[in-house]
Amino acid sequence: MISHLAAIVDGKICDLTNAFFADPRFSSVSALLRAGKDSINRAQRLIAEEADSARAWIAVDEVRYAPVVDERCRIFCVGLNYADHAAENKLPPPESPIFFAKLASVAIGNNDGIPLPAISQQVDYEAEFAFVLGARAKTVSVRDAGGYIAGFTIMNDVTARDLQFQDKQWFRGKNCDGFAPLGPWLVTADQVSNPDDLAITLRLNGQVRQRSSTSQLFFKPAELLSFLSQTLTLEPGDVISTGTPGGIGYYADPRVFLKDGDVVEVEVEGIGVLRNTVVKAL
Repeated sequence: MISHLAAIVDGKICDLTNAFFADPRFSSVSALLRAGKDSINRAQRLIAEEADSARAWIAVDEVRYAPVVDERCRIFCVGLNYADHAAENKLPPPESPIFFAKLASVAIGNNDGIPLPAISQQVDYEAEFAFVLGARAKTVSVRDAGGYIAGFTIMNDVTARDLQFQDKQWFRGKNCDGFAPLGPWLVTADQVSNPDDLAITLRLNGQVRQRSSTSQLFFKPAELLSFLSQTLTLEPGDVISTGTPGGIGYYADPRVFLKDGDVVEVEVEGIGVLRNTVVKAL
């Protein structure tokens, strides 16, 4: 399936890939961010100019959502970054951010199925607030970090707890196929007034399992970006997911793990709702 770059304005979708006649700079969110500010400005102008054109605009119910980023991008995640999650782990606040990685190849879009791997019996959910880089960043200060953020999105850091604890490190437990639902879209940074105080909620089959606020973060987005940029160069389209709050299934009593047919919704105030159904792996 060929994906297109689109913008959602007032409940309508503008197909930017078609509007720019398949120019590769407008093929995906990641490609647009890599193309730079001039291309982003062109896209914004076209959206305004095409307001009444049937050529560019399509109905919301006619589209399938791809992940926010493509496979050239990197997904950096943070462990133990919410005060309420540290409390349920009975652990003190970390002295510095605890980073790990997810492969972009395991990312899926809004409404895609989360496949249950046969190798795990403890697949868990993790609601997360994430942001996407809009410019190359190296040794960036906390004060300047906000200028490198293109926008914000949502991730469900799906995790196989049995694999995670069996291996004593997190790679396999975090990187089964489909374990990074990411979306439903990217909300540009100028549209999010206070990313450091947003409500975050996860519902499993309509029941609230996680409810918190990004005010609970030990390390805010600007601090995470700055910290990681001291180690490696961050690129446009890279994702940093800020961690999960308290309420994961592993610490429920009794424990709650995902099963075939479950519907998982992650909602972040001002961003939207990321919704996925759990399915049996093929």
